[in-house]
Amino acid sequence: MFEQLSNLPKLPSLSSIRKMSALTRREMYLGLGFLSPWIIGFLVFTVIPLVASLVFSFMDLKITDGIFTSPKFVGLQNYVDMVQDPQVWSTGATKGSMWITVKFGLLALPVGIFLPLLLALLMNNKNLKGQNFFRSMFYMPYIVPFVASVFLWGGMLNPETGWINRALMELGMPKESLPTWANDINWVYPSYVIMGIWGVGNAMLIMLAGLQGVPTELYDAAQMDGANPWQTFWNVTFPMISPVIFYNLVLSVVGLFQYFLVPLVVNNGTGRPGGATLFYNLYLYKTFFVYQDMAYGSTLAWVLFAVILVVTVALFSTAKYWVYYAGDSRS
Repeated sequence: MFEQLSNLPKLPSLSSIRKMSALTRREMYLGLGFLSPWIIGFLVFTVIPLVASLVFSFMDLKITDGIFTSPKFVGLQNYVDMVQDPQVWSTGATKGSMWITVKFGLLALPVGIFLPLLLALLMNNKNLKGQNFFRSMFYMPYIVPFVASVFLWGGMLNPETGWINRALMELGMPKESLPTWANDINWVYPSYVIMGIWGVGNAMLIMLAGLQGVPTELYDAAQMDGANPWQTFWNVTFPMISPVIFYNLVLSVVGLFQYFLVPLVVNNGTGRPGGATLFYNLYLYKTFFVYQDMAYGSTLAWVLFAVILVVTVALFSTAKYWVYYAGDSRS
């Protein structure tokens, strides 16, 4: 590892810049000039807000009547308050936002991983007619603006006028037995998962690319050994596409902790029904922009960053047990 680090290119020192020819210096300055919009944007819109939010998390800073209160350093008090905040950690009758996020993830995460895989396996079937058409149809919803998709599904899941309930009534389900979807605490998570299924086309396409990268001679060898379809999938397909599955898993977990837009649009960010949709990121947003508590909102943001980092590191630590990379030497 240290040898690889030592081989990385080093930034030129001032003395080496002086020794450069005029043409070389001109090319270097031109390159920096072309990079400067990105560098300035990165500093202004990423680095400075990041550092500012970290500083805010150690202060008492609010906006009252459009005016910043005098900032006061409070040390770790915001983090202590956050650990004791029932809106975040409560496991009682009214769940905290972190547990709401985790509970929803237990339902949404398996669907977000296995459904694209099943669709990719189907789209990879050579006996399927119209493969290109179906691939396009499954991917097309992903390119529709997400807010427009949420509004569309909000209408379809409307308890009174939605197409889904109308279809259930046509199938003979009595009106009083119809689910009220996002307005019912027992149906709100399934309704959110249904909305998420609308956009699985991108994950399906990534899975499909992984499937098409599996060497066909491995399937021929498995067939010669008498492996059935399940054995072929488990011993050939799954190991070969495990890096792709792992990639989708990491992205899905990070996206889950940042789940925000659907409850904001469908339930207006109120947490209805019964506080079941007050996800962590929504609580962070309301703290920062509705209650205008800059310090506590920054604290929530940094704790979210720490939680995502810990979970991601934990996922990477498990990868050595089930993710196969071609060329890896394993004991």
